[in-house]
Formats: sequence, C-alpha cells, structure tokens
Amino acid sequence: MLRLEGLSCGYGLFRAVSELDLEVPRGTITGLIGPNGAGKSSTLMCVAGHVDLQAGRIAFDEHDIGDLPATERVRRGIAIAPEGRRLFKDLSVEDNLRVGGLIHKASLFKADREYVLSLFPRLRERLGALAANLSGGEQQMLSIGRALMARPKLLMIDELSLGLMPKMVDLCYDALLRLKRDGMTILLVEQNTDRVLSVADHVCVLESGRTVWSGNAADARKDPELAAAYLGLR
Repeated sequence: MLRLEGLSCGYGLFRAVSELDLEVPRGTITGLIGPNGAGKSSTLMCVAGHVDLQAGRIAFDEHDIGDLPATERVRRGIAIAPEGRRLFKDLSVEDNLRVGGLIHKASLFKADREYVLSLFPRLRERLGALAANLSGGEQQMLSIGRALMARPKLLMIDELSLGLMPKMVDLCYDALLRLKRDGMTILLVEQNTDRVLSVADHVCVLESGRTVWSGNAADARKDPELAAAYLGLR
C-alpha cells in the first residue's frame, strides 16, 4: 500500500527525517513511535504532501507520488488527521464533515456522514455545535471523521491520544479497530506506546530522524532493551 524508500524530509535546510525505509501493508495498523522531535509528525506530513521531500521515494499503490501536490494525494486515497486537529473552529460539526467530503459527489455525503457517526455516536448529538465548543476528545473524533469523509485508502493519524481523557482514548481506539476490520489501512503516530502496541501489527521506532527499530509489534514488546530505551515499558 505505502512504501517509503530512503525518505528524507524537512523544512528548508533543516532535515527532520533521514533515509527512512517503511512499508505499510494494506489492511494493517502501523505505529510510528519515538521521543518528541524524532521526526514522526514530519514523516506523516511529508507523505501527505505538506513537508518537503528532500530525498528518497514515496510509493502509494505502486505509484510514485513524491511530486504530487497534497490535493492530488487526497484524491489518490491518502487522508490525515493532523496533530492539533486543525478543525474549522467556526464551522459546525456537520459542516466540518462536509468540507472533508468536498472532493466527492454531494450525493455521497449522507452515507459517508452516517458511517462516521456510526464510528463516533457522540458526534451525532453535536452535529449543530461549533467545532470550537467541542471537548478535546470530541474534536479528535471530528478530526478523524473529517479525514474519513475523503474516503481514503490510507488513514494517517498524528498523536491520537494527546491530551485526551482515558475514556475518549478508549472510544477512539475502538473506532480504529473497527476501521481495520472494515479494511482500512492506518498509519498512526502515538506517544502512548502501550496503546499503540496493543492494536498495531507493525511498528517503526524513530530517534533523531532515523529508524532505530522496525518490525512486528509483538516482537517489540518482547525486546527488553528496546522496551526500556524507547517504548517506556519495563
């Protein structure tokens, strides 16, 4: 589905990620983890087309997309729920969802909205509310829902649990598992390593913009040195 080959990306002269190799198989959840400043968010934003690709290749469905603008990557099937959510705060929940689906025919909106609301029933009660008036957990649900309105093949989520109450984290992770059952491919950046390891099929650990470990999530848990040094597990 998604393959990064020697990916290096950054901002101007600054290189945030160096020579990253990563494969995200279709229908799986892949966790991208590591300390703050490791380059996780930059990787997602580069795949989405919002951070400069400085070297390497981004292949999606066997096609090189490294030179495509962000809008075309959305059309090809890549969507992101970014760090900080970046909602349209002065628009309602329903209108935020509508914006997410603008690349598709208006006739698809109702069915796509219903799918999102089935994942996040709490949003159904808040359809008329401004995004600015939602709780942090509700905003995260809306951010994911807006991304899903683009009908992606690959859903990328940056810092899913950051700042959320445990109950909201549980609801969001329940939605991820349903999305996976429905065939969605997910690339997840997460500080809560215990949670991401509980749902991920594969993980890639970054430090200072470079890969320090990559493999099956189950194997990551069994590696005591890796767990102690990078995963916060003992």
